[in-house]
Amino acid sequence: MELLKAMGLSALLTGCVALVIGSQGTSAGSLAIYAISFEGFRFFWSWPVFICGSGLGWGIMLLQR
Repeated sequence: MELLKAMGLSALLTGCVALVIGSQGTSAGSLAIYAISFEGFRFFWSWPVFICGSGLGWGIMLLQR
C-alpha cells in the first residue's frame, strides 16, 4: 500500500519538476525530460525522476511505520 502512495506522490513531483524544467526547452541531461502530446494536450514527463521519487517516497513511508 505504501508503494502505491509513493507512486502517486512521485507522479505529482515528476509533473511539477518536468513542467518547470521542460517548459524552458531543455531535457536537463540525465533527467531525460521529454514532451508528450496527447489529444491536443502537451505535458512533460521524466521516467528517471518518477522512479527515484517513488523509491525515495517508499523508503520514507517505510521508516514511518
